[in-house]
This record gives sequence, C-alpha cells and structure tokens, in this order.
Amino acid sequence: MRHEVLKKCVLLVFFVLASQFARAELDASAQAEITQLLDFVGHSPCGFLRNGKRYPASEARAHLQSKVDYLLNKNMVKNAEDFIELAGSKSSLSGKPYEVSCADGKQTSKSWLQAELERIRNGYHAKP
Repeated sequence: MRHEVLKKCVLLVFFVLASQFARAELDASAQAEITQLLDFVGHSPCGFLRNGKRYPASEARAHLQSKVDYLLNKNMVKNAEDFIELAGSKSSLSGKPYEVSCADGKQTSKSWLQAELERIRNGYHAKP
C-alpha cells in the first residue's frame, strides 16, 4: 500500500514538472503587456460581466489569470493579442462575450482591453 502511494506521488511530481517545461515562454515584452492588462482589469472601477453575472475587478482579474495560466500551459498564448482573444474576450464554457460596465456605459471586454493595450503601447494608461 505504501509503495503504491509513493509511486503515485512520484508520478504526480513528474507530471507537474513536465507540464512546467512544456509551458510556453513569453518574451519579456509580451509578459509585461499581459501583466499590465491583468492589473488594469484588477484595479478597474468597472464591473466585469461574465455569463450574465457581474463580478468585481479582483475576481475578474483572478479569473483571467487562471485562464491565461491554463492557455500558457497549452502553448496557446504568444502575445497580448492572444491573451485578449483567447482569455479576455469570451466565456470558454458558454461562448458568450464578456462585457464591462463602466460609468460611461457597457462595451465588450475585447474592445476595452484592446484600447488599453494600445494605450500601453503608446506609453500611457487611461483610467477605466
């Protein structure tokens, strides 16, 4: 019995380590942009609408972080555009677009994040 438990633990450690080596490595610029976008979401006063429910900024950021981590482990994210398209724009379960509700109205999270990415690349950030 102990031998089987030990064997399973060794296999689990092996698979965890192997998945880390398989993870896509982003260049520093892409990683910085994605982190800035995640921070933008996390500090936003806007509500994040996902599958008909409103989430506060901190929960929205945590959700998007978990999605991007998963996608990185699958080698599916190479840049900030991939992050926006694959993690930040719609529900993986329902396919429904995410929206943000700010003081000036609602918009898709995709257009909101793309506008912020453009501001990042131009060297400044706007308030959400």
